Amino acid sequence: MVAQLEIPTLKSSSPVPYAVKGLIQVFTGPQRCFFTNVMAEALRIAGQGTQVLAIQFLKGGNNQGHDQPVRLGQNLDWIRCNVPRCIDTPELDEVETSSLQQLWQFTQRVVFEGKYSLIVLDELSLAINFGLISEAEVLALLEKRPSHLDLILTGPDMPQALLDIADQITEIRRSYRP
Repeated sequence: MVAQLEIPTLKSSSPVPYAVKGLIQVFTGPQRCFFTNVMAEALRIAGQGTQVLAIQFLKGGNNQGHDQPVRLGQNLDWIRCNVPRCIDTPELDEVETSSLQQLWQFTQRVVFEGKYSLIVLDELSLAINFGLISEAEVLALLEKRPSHLDLILTGPDMPQALLDIADQITEIRRSYRP
């Protein structure tokens, strides 16, 4: 994430905002894992006074839906899908499907509200690959997002279309040592 800069004009003493374009960052790998470095980045940025939202699409188990965010510090909101389990299959019951769709609708709204400067979309690739969230809807959201908004997308087997529009791709892989 790049901080917004203010630079004075030559003819005036008042500052003029210099907008920095937001980035789309992807963290992916061959297996499902928790991206500790992404959450560390979110905490660091929130600690600097920037509003951050972390959304975990396929994690559940603690009644933490979009209407019950957990606040980590002053500037980091954390939301999970309001389901009693972690989703690891494309087969969902009606309650799980409804909860995931509500979370996706909330995500689309919050991107355009302007409250957050960084939004983490955790395990988005799995939700797309399971057919739970439309890849076309995700691409449309990314294309229409506010220009200053940074987004971090995580999950294994990130769809190629998302990799193609990413500004930065980090691939996590296991290191095998003899």
